Amino acid sequence: MDISHIEHIGIAVPSLEEAIPFYENILGFKCFAIEEVEDQKVRTAFFKVGQTKIELLEGTAPESAISKFIAANGGRGGIQHIAFAVEDGVANALAEVEEKGCRLIDKAPRRGAEGLDIAFLHPKSTCGTLIELCEDPKKK
Repeated sequence: MDISHIEHIGIAVPSLEEAIPFYENILGFKCFAIEEVEDQKVRTAFFKVGQTKIELLEGTAPESAISKFIAANGGRGGIQHIAFAVEDGVANALAEVEEKGCRLIDKAPRRGAEGLDIAFLHPKSTCGTLIELCEDPKKK
């Protein structure tokens, strides 16, 4: 598996409307995209920081992974995952990590925000961190 860079850091927030002003007005970042990913029951907002992006995630339904994460953290958000861009395709990367004994959440790539193929590795196999493998946007 060829990881080219950290594609983004996913941060769960209770409300995009409340979180975006902090990132724009306090940190000086510019939100360049807001998108809803219906099948994941999430709304996202993206900020560019050098080569890496910050992805704010707001759950759109109580049963979404983001809503459950926030509920488990006492109603507060926080870093929810880290995404690595893979150059040789998400399907190939999944096969490689599974062969090495890593537990997968996604057995096959699925479409994520920004139209990229993504897949998640289970935190029980990654020392407690939810890891997303993401199609390298430069390879799209």
